Amino acid sequence: MGEVVNFRQARKGLVRKAAEQQAAENRARFGRSKAEKQRDAVEQERVRKELDGAKRED
Repeated sequence: MGEVVNFRQARKGLVRKAAEQQAAENRARFGRSKAEKQRDAVEQERVRKELDGAKRED
């Protein structure tokens, strides 16, 4: 016969696992320092200007 499982504990365990995964994704997405954010903003602005400068006027 199989192992006895408490459904309440199993359900809470699944919720905790999902919350931890969401937290890990948020840390990766939003957990950057101010300097990193500024560096990325400068890089995006440089790329935008480079692309706008390469546009052809019809």
